[in-house]
Order: sequence, then structure tokens, then C-alpha cells
Amino acid sequence: MNTAKPAKTDRKSKSVKLTTSLIIPIYNEGGHLQEFLEKIDLLPLPTDKELVFVDDFSKDESREILRSFKFKSKHKILFQEINQGKGAALQRGFLAATGDIILVQDADFEYDMEEIPALLEPLISGKADIVFGSRFKKDGRQVHRTFHYLVNRILTIFSNFLSGLYLTDMETCYKVFRSEIIQNINLESNRFGFEPEITAKVARLKVRVQEYPISYYPRNYLEGKKITWKDGFAALRHIFYFNLIASNQHFFKKDMPKKYIPIGGNWL
Repeated sequence: MNTAKPAKTDRKSKSVKLTTSLIIPIYNEGGHLQEFLEKIDLLPLPTDKELVFVDDFSKDESREILRSFKFKSKHKILFQEINQGKGAALQRGFLAATGDIILVQDADFEYDMEEIPALLEPLISGKADIVFGSRFKKDGRQVHRTFHYLVNRILTIFSNFLSGLYLTDMETCYKVFRSEIIQNINLESNRFGFEPEITAKVARLKVRVQEYPISYYPRNYLEGKKITWKDGFAALRHIFYFNLIASNQHFFKKDMPKKYIPIGGNWL
């Protein structure tokens, strides 16, 4: 007679639900911030959600709107004491985030936040470590403003040539990372140089990068767009600096997981 007890189900073996931290830099977004907060607060995700707002010393009513909004989601609100730029705001947000996945989200409606779940799926399923949302990986129906389209494509081409990482949209806002990667990259760019810098540094790692098409609804300068032609030249300078001049030894922190370090990558 078999008296063995039936095996117990190991509840610990069930996967724990992940958390996604949305890092949202804000600077003078008061005209539409209330509407944006209402939508991002109620946005359903396939993971738990954490909202991390970093106000970069706004001079309009943005800070008051943030302080008074009644959030339903888990959130953090950080205030910069002086205006330092988008890159600096992102750096602070990355360090404050507690999620397993970290996504960059602008505080406007140029990007469709309803597409975030599709960008998270490759990381949730274990098929990718980093996902870039591409405004140009489309079927041709997307309409862009000619000047910004050309600048973005030129910058992406130069970045691809020097980094060896083929992308269609290096300058995209929507970038999604495993937190153990982005939180262990030393970032230096305080303004819009974040995009070419992070791309150059990611290209040095042994990570799986995917691109997914996203929608894009560009606003003009009267509506609050802040990037100018000067930032385009600065981005080009950052592409050359971080791919050709900067030392790899200062790119990453000591806690970067070894599985992301390529063979022979003894620069940690």
C-alpha cells in the first residue's frame, strides 16, 4: 500500500507580480498637466504601477497641480531646487524608483500612453531586457513635422554607425529598462543628451534590445515643445563623445549584474 503523502503545491514557485515605475520629468506643463495626471493615474498596466514625478523647478502652476492632485496610484513627487534639465530629472527619478521595470514617460500627449502595455510585454515575458518605442517603425501612415523628422533620422544614423546598435529611433522618449540595468548606469547628461548617452552605454552591454512601433502626435513650440536646433547639435556632440571619446570604465556601477557584461568586458 502506498502511504506517501501527495505532493504539496509550492506557492512560492508562482511568479510574483512585477512593478513598473514610470519616470515622468516635468517642466512648465501646467496647461495640460491636470488632464495628463488624470489619465496616467488611471492607466491600467499588466504589472503593478508606480508613478515617479520629478518637477524640474517649473515656473508655472505645475508644482501646485502636482501637490493638490488626489492620486489613486502609488506615487512619488520629487522637486528639483533649481532647473537642471530633463537628463538630471531622469537620473533622480531612476534612483528613486522601486519597480522591477522602469519606463520614461513625458508629461504631455505626444506619445500614446495606451501603448505602454505592449512595450512592457517583452520584458514581462523575459524576451527582452530593454525596449525602445519607435516612431518610425511604422506602416507609413504616421505624419511627422519635416524638420524634426530629418534631424531625428540623421542623429539615429550617426548613433547606429558609431554604437553598432541598429535602431530606427534613437531619440524616442519611450525607453523601457530592467531596473537592475538602468539603475547601474552612470549618467552624465543633464539636458537632452540623455538619449544618445544611454544608447551608447547600452550598446556596450550584453543585453537584448527590441524596438516596437508607437504612435506620435508632435506638438509645436506654442504648445510647449522645448527641444530646439541647439539640442540637435548638442545631441550630435554627445553621440561622438560617448561612442568615441569617453572611457568605458566610467559607464557602469560596480553593482551592474555580471550577466550583462560581455566576455572580455573588464571595464567595471
